[in-house]
Amino acid sequence: MNMGRYLRTTTARFDEVTATLWDPAEEEEHTDAGERRKVILEQYKTYVEMADRVSARRGLTNTFFLSLNTLIATAAGVVWRSRGGVEPSYLTVPVAALLLQCAAWFWLLRSYRQLNSAKYIVIGALEERLPASPYWRAEWKALGEGRDPSRYWPLTHLEQWIPVSFAVVYVTGFALAILA
Repeated sequence: MNMGRYLRTTTARFDEVTATLWDPAEEEEHTDAGERRKVILEQYKTYVEMADRVSARRGLTNTFFLSLNTLIATAAGVVWRSRGGVEPSYLTVPVAALLLQCAAWFWLLRSYRQLNSAKYIVIGALEERLPASPYWRAEWKALGEGRDPSRYWPLTHLEQWIPVSFAVVYVTGFALAILA
């Protein structure tokens, strides 16, 4: 199994998307350019709303996992403080569960990132047929197309480090508990 496929992310090229977005039969059917533009604008609005909903779900996912980790860290602190008869090796199963939970969180964030990346490419393709291109040309250009972190650092790149940092803390805490 090639693990590299699961760790790197790729995105469809813009030309791949535009080649499959438009229905040639539909293009011939609509001779009125104004009517066609109205239809595209409605599809655009719907699609932007769908992309926004994916972002909202990603936010809820983060809230869920941050709450879960806060609860677990608090419980672990309380138990450890009063650890009278608690053997450190008993932490093996909970730590393994926490690491699996962190991995699930990481992969969910990655999946949301990939989904939204694809959605924004489609939004850009739709904007090609509209009078203005606020996202695809203007905003993305204003942000330096994500190439310069001093101008814009994509939130999804930062988000994925949160579950990794929790996993590192859990492993370090487990190692310290075993060595103590």
